[in-house]
Amino acid sequence: MSAAETEAALAESLRREHRRLETLFGEFLAAASRGDAEAAAAAIAAFDDDLRRHTALEEERLFPPAASGKLVAPPGENLEAALGRELRLEHVQIRELSGMMRRLLADARDLEGARRLAGGLARRWDAHSAREEAELLGSAS
Repeated sequence: MSAAETEAALAESLRREHRRLETLFGEFLAAASRGDAEAAAAAIAAFDDDLRRHTALEEERLFPPAASGKLVAPPGENLEAALGRELRLEHVQIRELSGMMRRLLADARDLEGARRLAGGLARRWDAHSAREEAELLGSAS
């Protein structure tokens, strides 16, 4: 398999993972709308686990290493490094929201609190995955 074919296969795999994560989040939303805290907790835990695995893979295989090991822009940062840094920062934000929702449900069974965070997570995830697919994976199609 050529390098271009390998890159295209990885891009398609990551797109499928994005859709799988959206399905898992939809399961959380469906359970939350039914008022089923137990099913919502299981769904957000599955989403959170897959999200963490997925973002670790992307950060390891797709993003250039952060120049300073930090998410702060260094002087003279090139566009590829800036995109990687910005996408890493988005990953942190998305994981924080997902983790907060997971803890609210696991620790306090606070379904309403998790529901209040769901809109922010949905907006961030949608914008992030669309950006990633267009700017990072778009060239690998």
